[in-house]
Amino acid sequence: MNLKQKFLGAAAMLALTAGAAAAEPGLIIDLGGKFDKSFNESAFNGAQRWVAETGGEYVETELANEAQREQTMRRMAERGANPIVVLGFANASALSEVAPDYPDTNFAIIDVDWLGDLPNVRQIAFSEHEGSYLVGMMAAKASETGTVSFVGGMDVPLIRKFACGYAQGVLAANPEATVIANMTGTTPTAWNDPVRGAELTRSQISQGADVVYAAAGGTGIGVLQAAADEDILSIGVDSNQNFLHPGEVLTSMLKRVDNAVYDVFSAGAEGFEAGVVRMDLSNRGVGIALDGFNEAIVPFSMLSEVYAAADQIVSGGLTVHDYTSDDSCPVLTF
Repeated sequence: MNLKQKFLGAAAMLALTAGAAAAEPGLIIDLGGKFDKSFNESAFNGAQRWVAETGGEYVETELANEAQREQTMRRMAERGANPIVVLGFANASALSEVAPDYPDTNFAIIDVDWLGDLPNVRQIAFSEHEGSYLVGMMAAKASETGTVSFVGGMDVPLIRKFACGYAQGVLAANPEATVIANMTGTTPTAWNDPVRGAELTRSQISQGADVVYAAAGGTGIGVLQAAADEDILSIGVDSNQNFLHPGEVLTSMLKRVDNAVYDVFSAGAEGFEAGVVRMDLSNRGVGIALDGFNEAIVPFSMLSEVYAAADQIVSGGLTVHDYTSDDSCPVLTF
């Protein structure tokens, strides 16, 4: 090899190295916007934490409609983002088409664990039923009427998973309790309809509900507001929403999407691992929020029972039925 060939080879290697070093992670935010104070915002917060700790930069896109899903993934891959985190089960079909076309790009998708063996896809699923069971116990113990309620976003198996876990926790704490459950709609607009969320909440209150749990994305903001207006307790979801109405949000069921995004960004393209990752009570993927905004309304006796139940779930002594395992709920009819 002559000197010129060596020089060109070294230059090519430097270019490849520089390209790899310059690769930035990407985040595709689902419908509802990154400031929904719930699912999307939790993911955004995880990305921002990574930026604050590393000084790095990332590529970000917010979906505006259903038709953008596949096109957005392809554009982000083509611009060199790696790894790319995609939020939400609704992106699963598009990702299964896109990922094989970009074998050198790593993808992670939140709320999916059924895409099969894709060598460049990390599928991150949460045990929402476990965390929902715990907040259901709290709802039952805080209720004075014996009737509590649930407002879901889009009526899909994932949200029924929240509702079923919640109802199991309610009835474990109070077998005589009544659980009212309503879904906001059957299309993606159900994730961002706070007016409808408020309407459903007021209807549930008229039926005696005095604690309401929202698992509805941006729609949940209307649920929590209506609960505060009517002076009943609410339960937030995904992000810690206790601060929205201090002293009136009993707790929030934390779904650590922020940690999932942070972990993928931190691993980068080089440390990426494909396969299914499950985030549950055992690894603090889900849990309850206790802070200065709600500690005055959560007595120690309630916490001790909830923590004892959490320990039983982790040890295997208590099993919470997962709606998505068989599309059924033993204690709630949809």
